[in-house]
Amino acid sequence: MKRILSLLLALAILCGTGGCSKTTGPDASGKYRLNGDGEAILTGDEFKNAQASEDNYRVFYEIFVGSFSDSDGDGVGDLKGILNRMDYLNDGDPASGLSLGVEGLWLSPVFKSRSYHKYDVNDYYEIDPSFGTTEDLQALVEACHSRNVKLILDLPINHTGQLHQWFGNFTRAHREGNTSDPWYDFYCYYREGESAPAGRRFAPLSGTGDWYECNFSDDMPELNFDSQAVRQAVLDVAKYYLDLGVDGFRFDAAKYIYFGENRRSADFWQWYIGELKQLNPEIYTVAEVWDSDAVTDAYYPALNCFNFTTSQTGGLIAETAKKGNVNFYTSYVDQYLDEIHALNPDAMIVPFIANHDTDRAAGYLTVASWQMQMAANLYILSSGSPFLYYGEELGMRGSRGGSNTDANRRLAMLWGDGDTVRDPAGSDYDASNQTTATVESLKGDGSSILSYYKKLLMIRAANPEIARGEYTALNVTDSKMGGFVARWNGSAVCVLHNTTLTAKTVDLSALTSEQFSTIAAVIGQEDASLDGTVLTLGSMTSVVLR
Repeated sequence: MKRILSLLLALAILCGTGGCSKTTGPDASGKYRLNGDGEAILTGDEFKNAQASEDNYRVFYEIFVGSFSDSDGDGVGDLKGILNRMDYLNDGDPASGLSLGVEGLWLSPVFKSRSYHKYDVNDYYEIDPSFGTTEDLQALVEACHSRNVKLILDLPINHTGQLHQWFGNFTRAHREGNTSDPWYDFYCYYREGESAPAGRRFAPLSGTGDWYECNFSDDMPELNFDSQAVRQAVLDVAKYYLDLGVDGFRFDAAKYIYFGENRRSADFWQWYIGELKQLNPEIYTVAEVWDSDAVTDAYYPALNCFNFTTSQTGGLIAETAKKGNVNFYTSYVDQYLDEIHALNPDAMIVPFIANHDTDRAAGYLTVASWQMQMAANLYILSSGSPFLYYGEELGMRGSRGGSNTDANRRLAMLWGDGDTVRDPAGSDYDASNQTTATVESLKGDGSSILSYYKKLLMIRAANPEIARGEYTALNVTDSKMGGFVARWNGSAVCVLHNTTLTAKTVDLSALTSEQFSTIAAVIGQEDASLDGTVLTLGSMTSVVLR
């Protein structure tokens, strides 16, 4: 009996000091409540029906591994660090109102490499020791799958690192002049006395009179995809990680398989993805083809591509969020979907506003102006599979700056709880320009940008038509307000955005024959009201109608 009383007393003391999770009352607005850890839990009918995704129409979260979360105190983010943050990313309950609620993770390259960014791979079959082990990756995959989160790896295969054994074998074969060696043609090169192919970059191959192709840097020699041995080697790499449980890949620099030859590169991906789908028909694949839509169209028969037309400071999302005309944006999306579906009926648009190769969005779309929030509304409450960049939900900033270094775009995640992760080597971003927000400082504020992203993702999850539905842009005449109707599985939703600084009113019956009588969700600076078929939408605000 004494032992039971002692345990009860200890439990009471622990709970009294915050050791037990408990729910307190709502804030004054009634829009969220705090749990015993002081974290804001969003409440509201607009996302109570949020459901987990069972397909590939998911919101992904890009993690630059070395900058995300450090589990062992060495200053470098690692796989265990990500595992430790799974409750932040996705707690397994789409309607909890507590976690961010992302449905997929994209990890920057995790393979052995001598650079901080790991795009110069020296061994595809070894996890870089600074990030952990293969067992750590497997543990992370299992944690993701237990929460219905897909995990994809960034796989750079058009080039390797200079220290890769493949390149060592290639170099040896050339030094020996052994043209019958199967490694002799493993990389692209030209021989002494020949003319260098125009437009490409080459470096001298040490100990020979030959030159090897290296379009990104001397440390990244280009593989020769005319070699069947090369094709089999990169196929085996992908198969290895699929066997480990990884759900798919983001393919870096996909148009450089054959430099300047998009048709041949696209044909390669048609073959490659076809082989991988034999192993996993539901594999998630997306390509980085940093180019115009006219170029990415060549790749869509094989796999989805990131949409660069809508991204970055000059893209349609940012331009629309900065008081642009929403009708231009939605009509573009409508046309783009028609275009890619004609090439591949299963194609998706993959929108984003920033990633590890671009300046961070909060530097040109400020949170205080609500432009950042409206940009998020535009691309997350839309068709396809959007990608957000780690720290975007905090309003993190980062740009190349005068030093012209991408390291400034890949700064340490701002946890604010003692995480020892540090900025990457080569970064010199002025800390005075960074946001003062951290996960810790925002977690108890239901009106923060972090809570905004949580709410946004729950609204999307509660209205599955948005991501998957047949998309029809609405033409709102004489107004910059605009939107679309999405029809899926016998139901429909209407999404409208007002990116201007004044409230807008529209008669829905003039836009669509579909009858929308219920406001399912409102997110933004102001509110929305529906009087019969007449909708009034506040400034810098979006609405979902059913």
